[in-house]
Amino acid sequence: MTTPRWTPALLPSLSGKTFVVTGGNAGLGYWASELLARRGASVIIAARNEQKASRAIASILTRAPLGSVRSVKLDLADLASVETAVAELSTGPIDGLILNAGLTESSKRAFTTDGFEIMFGTNFLGHFVLTAGLMPTLLATAGSRVVSLGSISHEFFELDLDDLQSEHYSSFRTYGRSKLSVMLFGFELDRRLRKASHSTRSLVAHPGFALDGLSASRPGIGAKRSNAAVRTGLATFAQGKDAGALPIVRAAADPLAAGGDYWGPDGWRQLKGDPTVVRARTRARDIRTASALWSIAENLTGTSLTL
Repeated sequence: MTTPRWTPALLPSLSGKTFVVTGGNAGLGYWASELLARRGASVIIAARNEQKASRAIASILTRAPLGSVRSVKLDLADLASVETAVAELSTGPIDGLILNAGLTESSKRAFTTDGFEIMFGTNFLGHFVLTAGLMPTLLATAGSRVVSLGSISHEFFELDLDDLQSEHYSSFRTYGRSKLSVMLFGFELDRRLRKASHSTRSLVAHPGFALDGLSASRPGIGAKRSNAAVRTGLATFAQGKDAGALPIVRAAADPLAAGGDYWGPDGWRQLKGDPTVVRARTRARDIRTASALWSIAENLTGTSLTL
């Protein structure tokens, strides 16, 4: 007997729940935001581009009559912007913080406003500071969750704690290491939350190989769909970002999801498939590396994240 595919309709009502989604204006973040709002959640899109955020909100509200959506300006490559967003977001409960936004490539080595290599600074350090700032609000919301966005790219690279700024630059390696940093943080955060006996939990999720061109059409949101012939070819080993968002949504809102879980597609090499708990490489759960990275992040950003 074939197991029915999981859909967000299987989630309980999310009415009364509030989720913050970084980068919720496009791609995976957009789809996570729409799917949560369609279950009745209040969604806050934290995004750098306010015009794109407005378009995303309009698109979601036409499909999610039971939800509500608003935006907060957030530039993860500028820690002053992160602090401003924290001040605005700290005014109400947060049931789920989804750390989705990030850069996937930079052809040349570039830097954030604060002088950090841009992928490490945006994908990891910006989210580290955001999480630290919102932690009091998260801890005050019983059963809240932090969901960090991992990547299958973590399978290809070890983390070099002596070269976090990628002085020996390679775009794909730098991206993979930045996502490995995010995953180490996500798993370590859950360990520390449990040790401190908090009800807040931290999970990690990844989308597999998810492409805009295979996603359902959302005019004005992200890249256009590929033509039918291209979609047929790509679909053998990839999926749309609407499907790629499902592991994120399950990690954020499924009652069956547990702290420390790693959610992703159940297919070959975790490239596509139904959202389920999957295995991460051992390097992503290394406590010694995670502890060292945590301390480095605190020192670099001047931010203390103590539980």
